[in-house]
Amino acid sequence: MTAETWLAFSLFALVSSITPGPNNTMMLASGVNFGFARSVPHMVGITVGFCFMVLLMGLGLGAVFERFPVLYTVMRYAGGAYMLYLAWKIFRSGPASDAAKDGATEVRPMGFTAAAAFQWVNPKAWVMALGAITTYLPAEHSLWQLLALTGVMAVINMPSTGSWALFGSSMRRYLQQPAFLRAFNTVAALALVASLYPLLTH
Repeated sequence: MTAETWLAFSLFALVSSITPGPNNTMMLASGVNFGFARSVPHMVGITVGFCFMVLLMGLGLGAVFERFPVLYTVMRYAGGAYMLYLAWKIFRSGPASDAAKDGATEVRPMGFTAAAAFQWVNPKAWVMALGAITTYLPAEHSLWQLLALTGVMAVINMPSTGSWALFGSSMRRYLQQPAFLRAFNTVAALALVASLYPLLTH
């Protein structure tokens, strides 16, 4: 891989990681509802889960989906259904203090394991992983090239997704009123639903 290829891949990784999508929408909502520190496991889970996917794609998993495209279709629609469920949860969420007052179970942010597992039903993650492997790695790539590409993706992906949680956390003081928080969560839920359109019609 030439220096120009690495530069092009880095730009691809940055643009695909930092632009709006299911992960970033949920990170923004997590930052608003729980703050940056409590969103860190979610952020790390996204990067680890996604980069593990990229690694497996480079090791041959992508060929399985090329041979059996119906599997990809099933994953896309299963992911779409799960994202609708997550959008509903965001829409229904409120301040943790409200749950405590009502005697309900404490509202918690998405954890590391759930965030890592979510990548496998996230249509955008599949598109990104396939694009990274098929576009930027040579057909006869070495293991070291695959590991280097995965490492570069991790270095770029984590701060990119984390910036959404940081931005959401900075908005918390402006959303102290339940009505404002409800309005934000409604918009975030609708944005998550809207992100399905280009992914499921691709």
